[in-house]
Amino acid sequence: MHGLISTAEPSPKVGVCYGMKGNNLPSPPAVVGLCKKYGIGDIRLFDPDKSALEALKGSQISVSLGVLNADIPVIASSQEAANSWFSANVEPYLNDITFSYISVGNEVIPGEYANSVTPAMRNLQTILDERNLAGISVTTVVSTGTLANSYPPSAATFSAEARETLVQVVKFLSVQGNPLMVNVYPYFAYAADPGNVRLDYAQFTATGAVVVDGDLSYSNMFDAIVDAVFWAMEKEGVADVEVVVSESGWPSAGNGNLTTPELAATYNKNFMEHVSKLTGTPKRPQTYVEGFIFAMFNENLKPDGVEQNFGLFYPSMDPVYSVFPPQ
Repeated sequence: MHGLISTAEPSPKVGVCYGMKGNNLPSPPAVVGLCKKYGIGDIRLFDPDKSALEALKGSQISVSLGVLNADIPVIASSQEAANSWFSANVEPYLNDITFSYISVGNEVIPGEYANSVTPAMRNLQTILDERNLAGISVTTVVSTGTLANSYPPSAATFSAEARETLVQVVKFLSVQGNPLMVNVYPYFAYAADPGNVRLDYAQFTATGAVVVDGDLSYSNMFDAIVDAVFWAMEKEGVADVEVVVSESGWPSAGNGNLTTPELAATYNKNFMEHVSKLTGTPKRPQTYVEGFIFAMFNENLKPDGVEQNFGLFYPSMDPVYSVFPPQ
C-alpha cells in the first residue's frame, strides 16, 4: 500500500516536485547532489525527462514519474502503445531507480484528455502486473477544482464537469488498491479571500478548531481539503481510496505581503511536520498522508507572479528559505 498507510511502522515521506520550466536551472546531476545534501529522498518528475532519470540512477531517491498530458491518448489507445511508452521511459531504469508512482497526467480532469485517463492507467497497470512490479502504483493527479464545493468538507461532491470521469478513475484505483494524487493548496484559497480565510488556518498555526463540521473539528485547511476529497469519493461509493498530496506549497514572492519567504517557510515547515506526525485527518485519523512540496526551484519560464516563486531553492541552489536542514 502507498500513500495513506496503516499504522504498521509507517515512515512519513515528504518529497519535492522537480519542475524544469526555467532556462537557468542547474544540471540534473547537480540537483541530485542538492537532494542528497538536504536529505530529500523522494522526487516527483512531471515527465520522464531522460537527463533527470539518468542522474537519478543509483541515487536511492524514490521517484514519482509523470506521464505527459499529451501522451495519455496514445497510451490509452492500445496495450502495445502503453508497452512502448513503458519500454522507453521506465524499463531502462528499473534496476537503478525505485519508482513509487506513475501518474497519468497532471490536472487533466476535466479536459480534452480526461476520457483517456482510465484506459491509460489500465494499460500501464497490466504491464506492472505482468512484471510483478507491485511496488509501483499507477494513478493520476487532480486539482481541488474537481470539487463542486469543499466547505464544509462533508458537503463536498465532484463537479459536474469532472464527475463522470473521476468516478471511473476512483473505482479503478479502488480495485487496484492505488491512491489518488491531489494537488492541495491552502495558499490559493487564502489569497482569493484573505478577509474571510484566516491565515493561521491556512498555515497550520491555529491553536484550536476554526471549522466545525458535524462531529469533526478542523484547525487547518489542509486537512479540511483532503477530507473534502474523501467525502466526495464516498458519495460515489468509494471509501477505500487513499490520497497522496502530489503538490502543496506557498509562494515566497509575487503577491505582496501574502507571499513572503517567512510565510512560505512557515507553511512548508508545518506541512512537513504535519505529515510526519502520522495522525491522519479528522475524518481518517488512523492513516496518514504522504506529500510533495512544490517546488524544487523558482522557475523563470512559468507565468509572472507567484507561479515563478514557489521554489525552495534559487537556480543558484541557494535556499530561498530554510526548510530541509543540510545533512
